[in-house]
Amino acid sequence: MGTRYAGRVGEAIEKLATRGQRPAMFISDNIYSSNGVLTPPAQYLQEVYRHVRAAGGLVVADEVQSGLCRLGDHLWGFEDSGVIPDIVTMCKPMGDGHPLAMVVTTPGIAEEFARKFHYFNTFGGNPVSAAVGLAVLDVVENEHILQNVNEVGAYLSEGLQTLAGRHDLIGDVRGKGLFYGVELVRDRSSLEPADTEARAVTESLRERGVLISATGPLANVLKIRPPMIFSKGNADFLLTELDRALTSIRVRRD
Repeated sequence: MGTRYAGRVGEAIEKLATRGQRPAMFISDNIYSSNGVLTPPAQYLQEVYRHVRAAGGLVVADEVQSGLCRLGDHLWGFEDSGVIPDIVTMCKPMGDGHPLAMVVTTPGIAEEFARKFHYFNTFGGNPVSAAVGLAVLDVVENEHILQNVNEVGAYLSEGLQTLAGRHDLIGDVRGKGLFYGVELVRDRSSLEPADTEARAVTESLRERGVLISATGPLANVLKIRPPMIFSKGNADFLLTELDRALTSIRVRRD
């Protein structure tokens, strides 16, 4: 599937070429949240990067959702695919709630940009925000956040899979680290989306003290993305309340 969908990018580049155009850049998340929490196979981005660079374009990794340990195996999501972007954008997690955005690129791209353009923004280089970002990085390193995400994420994944074996409403569990999608379906054969049920589950959980949301093009995927200091005790609470919420929905449907 990775090779197949990367081929679509190649086709788009070929279509541009017939109009005498080249791609400027390809920008992508490394986990597709709004599409239902999907993680691409490694060969997808590997092939896409090859197509884009062969045509003279740049590749950009947007790490707002997948970066800073979120996916559990590496600090940055693009590392899961074994690729090296030309530009990496990162913001919200770097400030841990404080307004902060960052971009990392190569010296060559930075120099060319500075040569051609004058860039300014009101808060650029804000020393207070920079101090916050450095403090966040210290916590990530000193409190072993990546290890916690990896260990607790595996524990949470196992618990979600157990719930899938107990509740027919769960059609699929996917994701990694501390970022999971639980797809709800009314029938596992037809995969009819259970959007109304998903909304009922999120409301039931809210009443039980757990805040998650529903995502995906059909709004039937529970999006679970807790803080990266999430503990196994927190995971147990989430799993218990999710079990109860799913049970109440099943009884209501019956």
